[in-house]
Amino acid sequence: MHACATWCDPAGIARLNLSGRDVAARAPVWRRLASGAWVAAAVLLFGPAGADAPPAQGEAGDAAAAVVQGASLERKVKAAFLYKFLGYTEFPASAFGDAAAPVVIGVAGADDLAAELTRIVSGRTVQGRPIAVRVLRDGDAAPPVHLLFVGGSDSARMKALLKTALPGPMLLVSEAENGLQMGSVINFKIVDQRVRFDVSLEAAERNSVKLSSRLLTVASQVLKAAP
Repeated sequence: MHACATWCDPAGIARLNLSGRDVAARAPVWRRLASGAWVAAAVLLFGPAGADAPPAQGEAGDAAAAVVQGASLERKVKAAFLYKFLGYTEFPASAFGDAAAPVVIGVAGADDLAAELTRIVSGRTVQGRPIAVRVLRDGDAAPPVHLLFVGGSDSARMKALLKTALPGPMLLVSEAENGLQMGSVINFKIVDQRVRFDVSLEAAERNSVKLSSRLLTVASQVLKAAP
């Protein structure tokens, strides 16, 4: 079935303007990643994974391969979203040391996503600035970053990072079920096999970042700031 249902949102922010080597939002190859279509969609988007490995045998092996492919595809899409979020976020001038300072993305608890994000941003700029990706380990103090992504559902990891984070403008993105309640500005969620996201304007205001109305229009839910 050739349907427009992708892991991305339907309204346009997922048209990532990336080249063929990135998450291919320009190519008409997105498929609904449901039932038996997980592996097919992943191969259509990114090519066969593990070409040198022997194929899994039987239904159990096929199911395991589908889970791995689906998880990998989800990570690729979320990495692309993080890159695009920067273009819809306004940071105050005080967030940068000088005109040449990079936009820094910190990634905790998601090494695979960090690797994909590093590949996506290589050679690219956002708002005229280069982009740097830093991988944060459990126990690390959060360095000065402009976007911090905390992977997984471990609330302790997020609390620890926020406790050590330096005060300053920061777009905090998570994927935990209660991410917004823990202080995230943007929280990913999966709805009908698609990657969607919720936004907290109160957290954005608290973190001194402004989000474009274009981003808000494609959010699944927007929690408004308290009057």
